[in-house]
Amino acid sequence: MSLIELKNISKSYIIDNVETPAICGVSFSVAQGEFMAIMGPSGSGKSTLLHILGFLDKQTSGEYFFDNKTIDDYSKEELAHVRNKKMGFIFQTFNLLARTTVLENVKLPLLYSGIKESQWNKMAMKAIELVGLSHRLNHLSSQLSGGEQQRVAIARALINDPQVIFADEPTGNLDSKSGGQIMEFLEKLNSMGHTIILITHETYTAEFSQRIIYLKDGQIESDKAVDHRRTSGQFVK
Repeated sequence: MSLIELKNISKSYIIDNVETPAICGVSFSVAQGEFMAIMGPSGSGKSTLLHILGFLDKQTSGEYFFDNKTIDDYSKEELAHVRNKKMGFIFQTFNLLARTTVLENVKLPLLYSGIKESQWNKMAMKAIELVGLSHRLNHLSSQLSGGEQQRVAIARALINDPQVIFADEPTGNLDSKSGGQIMEFLEKLNSMGHTIILITHETYTAEFSQRIIYLKDGQIESDKAVDHRRTSGQFVK
């Protein structure tokens, strides 16, 4: 069953009265529970596609279905709710509040969730425990290593138990050991039923997925299954 389906999606930007295409007629679907990677060089359209998939931007033309509803069927409030409740985001730059504790950083998505505040600490501590950082609960994020900060970002992405997790170059700022730990967590999350969409320019990271879509000049150049998937123990950078 498809969680995500894109039909002939295009996106253009107007810069100085000149239309610049970023995505051109992209179509594909993503099954619930799939681990998929989107690859491509700089300027290929990866970031634009991620923004469309994550309801952070809207296509110029084409149809985007999420959970069997087209994006046009969602109100602004519903889009915000789906983005907060059903989607989790992990970024290369972590996007943590530097002078805020691990616990408080992880709780941030709950501010807009409608969940009772009395439940926040329990939910956050469960997510933090999952990424192995219970001993850092009250440390400031600025006191953590890069790998630990990315694990906090993963815990934050998990706080609402999302259907899909978008990981945008999650190992890009990390050393080999830390990068391997992050890929291990993504594997674990996928095995728990989370759909993972990994954005990367690195072949060895993409090979942890089940399938790789390769973008070039805003179009799909290839869409292939990964024959020999890597595991976290094989991570070499």
